[in-house]
Amino acid sequence: MFLLDTFSVTQLATIAAAYFIAALVKGVTGLGYSSTCLPILTLAFGLKDALPLVLIPSVASNLVVMMSTGGFSASLRRFWPMVLSAAVSVFAGLWLLTQIRSESAAAVLGAVLLLYVIFALSNARFRLTEARTRQFEPAIGAATGFINGLTGSQVMPLIPYLLSLDLARERFIHASNQSFTLSSAAMFVGLGLAGLMTVQVVAVSVCGLVLVALGVRIGQRISRLLAPEAFRTAVLIVLAALGLGLIFRAVGWL
Repeated sequence: MFLLDTFSVTQLATIAAAYFIAALVKGVTGLGYSSTCLPILTLAFGLKDALPLVLIPSVASNLVVMMSTGGFSASLRRFWPMVLSAAVSVFAGLWLLTQIRSESAAAVLGAVLLLYVIFALSNARFRLTEARTRQFEPAIGAATGFINGLTGSQVMPLIPYLLSLDLARERFIHASNQSFTLSSAAMFVGLGLAGLMTVQVVAVSVCGLVLVALGVRIGQRISRLLAPEAFRTAVLIVLAALGLGLIFRAVGWL
């Protein structure tokens, strides 16, 4: 089997477990797939090897979410400057990633995870009006894209900004997932140019889509049996621990 020329059985099992766990969490809580999957794989393989493994399953989950709601074109017309600037800025972040140690970039990912967890657990809500903030959206997109290219995280500062606009649920889903999907497409191209998106990685990712679909389906059923908010809080605490682990490893404490 040609995959065993690149990955050991233990590594393939680790990848499969990360795919399934992240999909399960997404099914139960709705948390972003890559937010859970990426730190697990980064601890196991390092950020530069983890990024291409997460990409295809993450894009697939985003597309499923977008296709399940309407109003795609209207949302894109509204937020296209932010979505486009995020995608373009991915390349700048990827360039920096290729210039620094993987551990350093992983530490930045850990810090971004901690910021996201603090924001999510605090339930902080501030309100901004769309008319006054549109001029800042290209900069918000650029910052999100740069962080995405450097760390693989797509949530900061995009998600807090979109939440501050108090959008309808469907508009929020479309705006965030459009940014995620287009930025992921840019990431795919960039990783390919950097030599990190190999045939073996693509094959593993495509095979993993079965586990992703299964995990989401099981997670959705589990969500009917327990309190999703309590589970979400537990997952966020685990993400904070993973973020600290990435930082501690980078400074030699782990």
